[in-house]
Amino acid sequence: GFQVAVRIIPYLVAILFAIAMFRASGAMEALTRALDPVLGLIGFPAELLPMAIIRSLSGSGSAALVVDMINQYGEDSILVKMAAVMYGSSETTFYVIAVYFGAVNIRKTRHAVPAGLLADGAAMIIAVWTVRLLFG
Repeated sequence: GFQVAVRIIPYLVAILFAIAMFRASGAMEALTRALDPVLGLIGFPAELLPMAIIRSLSGSGSAALVVDMINQYGEDSILVKMAAVMYGSSETTFYVIAVYFGAVNIRKTRHAVPAGLLADGAAMIIAVWTVRLLFG
């Protein structure tokens, strides 16, 4: 138990540090603005891109984004409903790979990252479409 926790802590700190740097640097806002035209083609609101990015990295970070969206748009807005469904239907892929693979010293993740990100991407798009179908 304790030995595993000691081995996992560096991975957790690295993930949290990377997320904080990404948000504080303004890179997330720049990426959102740059991808807005492309996202519009598939009906994906640009306001949800930070959630889609952070969700693969951190559960608590993405939960904080949902809370921020609730405060900004109101709990009954369609964007918040989309964010909530995205939160519930996707996984913290990089966190899982870093923590679980790191805990058992697996260095070659092979197809785990692409498969996890593909599943997350599909979950994000389907969440938006489903909420739009049911509430939109």
